[in-house]
Amino acid sequence: MAADLSTIVKAYDVRGVVPDQWDEPLAELLGAAFARITDADALVVGHDMRPSSPGLSRAFARGAAAGGVHVTEIGLCSTDQLYYASGALDLPGAMFTASHNPAQYNGIKMCRAGAAPVGQDTGLAEIRALAEEWSETGAPRPAATPGTITRRDTLEDYAAYLRGLVDLTAIRPLKVVVDAGNGMGGHTVPTVFAGLPLDLVPMYFELDGTFPNHEANPLDPANIVDLQRRVREEGADLGIAFDGDADRCFVVDERGNPVSPSAITALVASRELAKRGGTGTVIHNLITSWSVPEVVRECGGTPVRTRVGHSFIKAEMARTGAIFGGEHSAHYYFADFWNADTGMLAALHVLAALGGQDGPLSGLVAQYDRYVGSGEINSTVADQAARLAAVRAAYEGREGLTLDELDGLTVSCDDWWFNVRPSNTEPLLRLNAEARDEATMAKLRDEVLAIIRG
Repeated sequence: MAADLSTIVKAYDVRGVVPDQWDEPLAELLGAAFARITDADALVVGHDMRPSSPGLSRAFARGAAAGGVHVTEIGLCSTDQLYYASGALDLPGAMFTASHNPAQYNGIKMCRAGAAPVGQDTGLAEIRALAEEWSETGAPRPAATPGTITRRDTLEDYAAYLRGLVDLTAIRPLKVVVDAGNGMGGHTVPTVFAGLPLDLVPMYFELDGTFPNHEANPLDPANIVDLQRRVREEGADLGIAFDGDADRCFVVDERGNPVSPSAITALVASRELAKRGGTGTVIHNLITSWSVPEVVRECGGTPVRTRVGHSFIKAEMARTGAIFGGEHSAHYYFADFWNADTGMLAALHVLAALGGQDGPLSGLVAQYDRYVGSGEINSTVADQAARLAAVRAAYEGREGLTLDELDGLTVSCDDWWFNVRPSNTEPLLRLNAEARDEATMAKLRDEVLAIIRG
């Protein structure tokens, strides 16, 4: 019988439980299909620290090589290190990771040469169809001359490339606590930070795909509690947390308080614009703070608002020639990094900005964090469309309000805004709200939640 990949092929990647939903034989078919759809002569493959990752990665490489494609295995790496290899070597790439998902999960993030994304509309649907077909009819006929599988270490080159994108020469000594969550930050941070004037306090740097200390998902406040405590105990200048595949970066200040990813987006945007004489386009999604477009304009740049999701950010960066893009989920995208996201480069910008002046991080980021946000609040609903329509009906026609449907429903006025978006994979509505003060935000948040939850 043909395999049904509908449960594991998502909008942007492959992800599911191993071996219940997918396994090495299926990974081999996906490798053959990826090679066929990208029409590649060669490609690069990397993997994270999950127990199933080396076997799945090698099976994928075998499938591609059987079709005559030369495969470069870079072994253990972060997702942005795989993007670096794809960009620097100008090869399609596949990264085996399930990011912050629990240990029994694994997945594949794929890209074309130059780290260009592969999603449902850019090849992933065709890869799925081919793999399903071959699972029924048998693997494709091997090429007359199979491809080779070779190893290459890219960690030092990746680290040197990132350090070359940020001026780190003038930073003062800093004490920084880094929580790698037993993920790939434990592999990349020591090499990237080597030689910098940093007193590094490592937390959970041991690579362990069973995540024995906490989930490697810093977006959940429960997973940064250890980092916050350690920053205060150490009297550190800041704390940094990475997710499982180390492509997202979260920051806490010297008091242990979380720094909004929108504030980091604004800070990095100001630095990227300064590098280019105050000109350039910056992409931000529609749930980032008002602070982001304000700072971009103040620095001479042009902000462009887009939907939530890396495929939309990357597409807009390519379309507009943007220099930088940021999401409130702590994904940061750089033109100098093939429009791909790299939390490590954002972390270097934060270190350079903090170390280039004498004040604390809380003071530095205050200029980029001007409003009060609710954070993302999820509500389980029986009928997403009906509840979203109820929200629209409650605000439509009110004087002084603007409504738009770029992504879900956004309602705004001079003093506040909110966005309600349906989840694509769960029966949820997601609310983000922001206002000029705490009381207004709380009132708005509670008002909208009451409508959503009926």
